[in-house]
Amino acid sequence: MSYDDVEIEDMEWNDELQAYTYPCPCGDLFQITREELRIGEEIARCPSCSLYYTSLSFIMQRIFKNKCQRFRRILLVFL
Repeated sequence: MSYDDVEIEDMEWNDELQAYTYPCPCGDLFQITREELRIGEEIARCPSCSLYYTSLSFIMQRIFKNKCQRFRRILLVFL
């Protein structure tokens, strides 16, 4: 069971880690990379303890929306 559900908007981008981060109760940071989000990963893990949380990713929603918009444009060309 995940520790919590966190919106990606509530996370901060960390240039050093190249990951979205969110404070963990143990004092470290939950982490999830853009690549992990791109391939559909929803679990952000803390490297210092066993806790993890589910990332509710608006990025995935944007990707889906963009694909739908492209598909509509292709359909309009053929109609």
